[in-house]
Amino acid sequence: MSIVLVGINHKTAPVEVRELLAFSDQACTEGLPRLVDGEVVREGLIVSTCNRVEILSAITTEQIDSGTQRLAEFLDTTPNLPHGFLTDHLYSHRDEEAIRHIFRVASSLDSMVVGEPQVLGQVRHAYSLAVEAGTAGRVLNRLVHHTFHVAKRVRSETGIASSAVSISYMAVELGKKIFDSLKGRVVLLIGAGEMAELSARHLVNAGATRVVIANRTPEAAQRLAQEFDGVAVPFEQLSQSLAEADVVICSTGAPDYVLTEEIMRSAKEQKRNRPTCVIDISVPRNVDPAVGKVPNVFVFDIDDLESVISSNIREREREAERAELIVQSEVMQFQQSLRAMDIGPTIGALRQKLQQVARLEMERQRKRLGSLTAEQEAAIEALLLSTVNKISHPVLNQMRRSYELSDSETVQALRDIFGLEE
Repeated sequence: MSIVLVGINHKTAPVEVRELLAFSDQACTEGLPRLVDGEVVREGLIVSTCNRVEILSAITTEQIDSGTQRLAEFLDTTPNLPHGFLTDHLYSHRDEEAIRHIFRVASSLDSMVVGEPQVLGQVRHAYSLAVEAGTAGRVLNRLVHHTFHVAKRVRSETGIASSAVSISYMAVELGKKIFDSLKGRVVLLIGAGEMAELSARHLVNAGATRVVIANRTPEAAQRLAQEFDGVAVPFEQLSQSLAEADVVICSTGAPDYVLTEEIMRSAKEQKRNRPTCVIDISVPRNVDPAVGKVPNVFVFDIDDLESVISSNIREREREAERAELIVQSEVMQFQQSLRAMDIGPTIGALRQKLQQVARLEMERQRKRLGSLTAEQEAAIEALLLSTVNKISHPVLNQMRRSYELSDSETVQALRDIFGLEE
């Protein structure tokens, strides 16, 4: 059995191609049984995210070329695409390279942002859909669970995900530096832009319990308030809202400052000495740098964030080198376990055949042994089987070693000697 992966990702196809190929959960569960024919393609799962669409499969080794072609054609005949459209975007990996690829994907080494945590959950979800569709068998079961093990090792043994590398994640990191915990904190969004929304989402996921939105367009503020179960307030009440806020995300299209030192000092009179983290992600800046002069107010602008992010990206790249060594080690271990799994039925059949010979010989010679108690018969049978196991042990070990070394001639010779089918 061979492992094959075929797909596209953010490196080989632009977003306008990836979005046409994307599979919904329903499309996966309905499409997988059509793809897995049980003859050539024995098992399969589909990983479909905003950055990749990949089919991971187990294919009969003797038909690996036709099986790989079948996977490519399955993707190329997606209803949204004209035939042949994917030819310039598809890639395929086999066996060792396919194993390495899925390990790297789940460990976030192949992501647009190295170290991002979502992709492992996406692989888990893809596997659950394959299980539901009945297209995950013994090979993919073993491979996917080993993939989870690799991703866990990379997370725990490297610092690949320890530092934020996006502006929205930086909002969480900065908040954590100022407050021991974000649990129970109030987030104020000044403006309702996409980056402010992403930052607020991460802050809420990190424990913030209340979101207040102040925006010049009330409709946009109301929309975000509904999404976060928060509150939309008139822009004119900014000072009052600032008094309640622990973290402030400012992202508006205003050409000048909307948060000044005067407004902040007025808010701090109500808030007393509680700290406030102000993150200005507007270009041009909407927070007057003088706001940072107000006691217990910490101001960060886009340049501050990007400087930290650049440093964090370099740190992640260093950690990624360590992660690659883990992946390579695990690829070798998995291949050994896969080979053992493939030779296992043959070894089991040989052991069973030799034991059966011993039992038949005992039945043939039974009359010569005279009257025996049940315990005596059991003891004789155990002795015979133990003797057979000890004699066959070197043969079984040689079969395993020959298989691991890809010495197919020796393996086949042993099969022929004992009359075993492949």
